[in-house]
Amino acid sequence: MEINIFRAQTHNLPKTTEAERMVVQRVGQDIFRGALLDFWQGRCCVSGLAVPSLLRASHIKPWALCASDNERLDVFNGLLLAPNFDALFDGGWISFSNHGTLLVSNTLPMEAQQNLGISIDLKIHNLKIENFSYLEFHRDVVFKK
Repeated sequence: MEINIFRAQTHNLPKTTEAERMVVQRVGQDIFRGALLDFWQGRCCVSGLAVPSLLRASHIKPWALCASDNERLDVFNGLLLAPNFDALFDGGWISFSNHGTLLVSNTLPMEAQQNLGISIDLKIHNLKIENFSYLEFHRDVVFKK
């Protein structure tokens, strides 16, 4: 970016790049994460990555679309995912069958799939019947067909 364009775009910004904000925090998120770490034995359920600080507690049925707090905190409504899989799953680029088979959206270019380590051999093992309704919701509402 040309320096003059940058200066013009930033000229009218406030004198500081920080602001104080009031935030709504998800109560129980730490409990949900702890339950998922236990349930998935501290590993990404897709890749097997075992670095807890990198793993994301991902809701299958998104938090905002849950009908109750019980759904939001239900361990069966969660997957423990490495950051790349979390972003892909939350964005609807990937989903999973009830058998754990990886489903990839046709809208995700093949080159992106390769760059992100997506392989048709990837699978979630140890899904429970209690996961199925949440996965069905994800496939029907979130997944980009």
